[in-house]
Amino acid sequence: MKRDEVELLTEHEKLLAGQEYDYRDPEIQKMIQRARKMAVEINQEVDMEHRRALIDDLFAKAGKNLALMSPFQINYGSHVSLGDDVLINTNCNFQDSNLITIGDRVLVGPDVKFYCGEHALDARQRFGVREDGSRYVITTTRPIHVGSDVWIGGNVTVLAGVTIGNNVIVAAGAVVNKDVPDNSIVGGVPARFIKSLPEINE
Repeated sequence: MKRDEVELLTEHEKLLAGQEYDYRDPEIQKMIQRARKMAVEINQEVDMEHRRALIDDLFAKAGKNLALMSPFQINYGSHVSLGDDVLINTNCNFQDSNLITIGDRVLVGPDVKFYCGEHALDARQRFGVREDGSRYVITTTRPIHVGSDVWIGGNVTVLAGVTIGNNVIVAAGAVVNKDVPDNSIVGGVPARFIKSLPEINE
């Protein structure tokens, strides 16, 4: 292939690049089915050593002293990286159609949702047509990044493209649709700045 030619991307590569992609693609479906099967196994496993081995196999990274409480839901698994000393409480939902990165010493409350996928505001642009005439939902994705020393309260929703800084508290029930700066508390729908926190001096 010549340098000036456009290299064709797989549907999974399009997904990670934030481009429109076809959810029905066999590679994507295989990844999703594998993650769902492994999540069921992890949620039911009582042998902690075997459960940890499954977690290491599912996630891109699972740091030291990870506490992942069951049940949880996940789409791909290989798109999620978790730092050291992370607590994920019950009913966490990782809609990881792009990368989700969580730093060290992060507490994630129950019923928290991470949503990487997005659809067009214009309803006429939400469906595409394949060569065989069938329709498909057009989805684009953006990554989510959570820094270190963060506490995300229960029932928080974190939307696509958001970066949550270091030393942050997100109040329970918030919907985070914009970046959150370091050393701050945010809350509400949509989440807004509430107050600053003292910097952490290690």
